[in-house]
Amino acid sequence: MHKVIGVIGCMLLMLMLSTTTVQAQGKSSVIQLSGLVLGEDSTSALAGANIYVPAAGRGTSTNQYGYFSLPVLAGDSVIISSIGYKKQYYLVPEKQREGLTIVVELQTDTTYLPGVVVFPFPTEEIFKEAVLALELPNQDQYDNMDETLNADLLARMFEAMPMDGSMNHRYFMNQQFDRLQYGAGPRPNPLLNPFAWAEFIKSLKRGDYKKDK
Repeated sequence: MHKVIGVIGCMLLMLMLSTTTVQAQGKSSVIQLSGLVLGEDSTSALAGANIYVPAAGRGTSTNQYGYFSLPVLAGDSVIISSIGYKKQYYLVPEKQREGLTIVVELQTDTTYLPGVVVFPFPTEEIFKEAVLALELPNQDQYDNMDETLNADLLARMFEAMPMDGSMNHRYFMNQQFDRLQYGAGPRPNPLLNPFAWAEFIKSLKRGDYKKDK
């Protein structure tokens, strides 16, 4: 009787161990998938590319250097996409048990649209009427144009014109650059700069500092 009970216990133990082994084999392992997404030239990294796992319903995006990293399961299908490029699919190997690093090169997806001709008038008849009704400028208007476009007047307007947004931005950036460059040391003396002296001598020869008579 004891022998029968022992045999039944051994059989139950073996059954439990085999079931646990099958469950462990059927369960996919988690893999840390990392990679680099490049453009078609294989040198420029694609920032903001989408890495998506449809089976898990989650994904990530590449950073400014084109790098990404996310956990996946063995056998997962990964979609790599970016605006202006064709999608690529990557299948995680079934037998992979450790971290995996890949390099993905996306191909440019170029779409050619048909040409569109835009006319300033809805019909050709209205265009002809507008051309025939066009009044050409008279001699007085040409004279006013010559006076307005006078070189001396334009030069004076240019000298009195304040800086616009782009010029203000350039001036501010130059000030920031000087502060960073000379903030930790003495500022160089322009009197000891031979190139500045050469430019000064050239300006004297050109007569830049002569007063108008």
